[in-house]
Amino acid sequence: MEYKEQWIAFTTILRKEIKRFTRIWVQTLLPPVITMALYFVIFGKLIGSRIGDMGGFSYIQFVAPGLIMMAVLTNAYSNVVSSFFSAKFQRSVEEVLVSPTPNYVILLGYTMGGVARGLCVGLLVTVMSLVFTDLHIYSWSITIAIVLLTSMLFSLAGFINAVYANTFDDVSIVPTFILTPLTYFGGVFYSISLLPEIWQHISRLNPILHMVNAFRYGILGVSDINIVNAIVGLLLGVIVLFVVSLHLLKTGKRLRA
Repeated sequence: MEYKEQWIAFTTILRKEIKRFTRIWVQTLLPPVITMALYFVIFGKLIGSRIGDMGGFSYIQFVAPGLIMMAVLTNAYSNVVSSFFSAKFQRSVEEVLVSPTPNYVILLGYTMGGVARGLCVGLLVTVMSLVFTDLHIYSWSITIAIVLLTSMLFSLAGFINAVYANTFDDVSIVPTFILTPLTYFGGVFYSISLLPEIWQHISRLNPILHMVNAFRYGILGVSDINIVNAIVGLLLGVIVLFVVSLHLLKTGKRLRA
């Protein structure tokens, strides 16, 4: 397949993915915005006013980057896992797999679809957060790099989950029992400097802590972790998950009848 044809195949898959979540925006884009608005009201206004400053900023400013990142990663993940598993469940994915489209083009199409939804939701939540607090970007390059790498990482993770899932219940296992607990203990609502030393070391094993803090550094300029390590870790994570996903597509494990 020539490069022009590969580009057409990629844009076709990407356009389909974007149309899928924008057509049902009431189910895909609106709920995370409402949920995050509730977080801002409860943790930002009602409880945050009693907590005071954290990391040199008001509590609502401190939690805002974490809430935006939480919306980005959960939506990037859920978009790919639900879309690819639905195609697999309806066996329409087999038509794509037997086509001459290279596997990396198929994977990039679904991954960028997840990234697109993550960025759309992140942008909407950011605009909504400005109603509650002021945000000034400390470093545009770090902010953009972290949000892109994080949404790519979770899109690829959602793809792998979709490949291994046999039922719709399997699709919800990872978000419910792994993703949500890691997110809530990932420094979204607090600085790990408040924790005892042993729990600070344990918290550093949580990858979402590094993503949230790196994104917070991009916006506020404060962080509990080393930013370079976070970016390198994210890059390695994206590369590893991309290679694993390509291997699953190549072998056709759990994809071909």
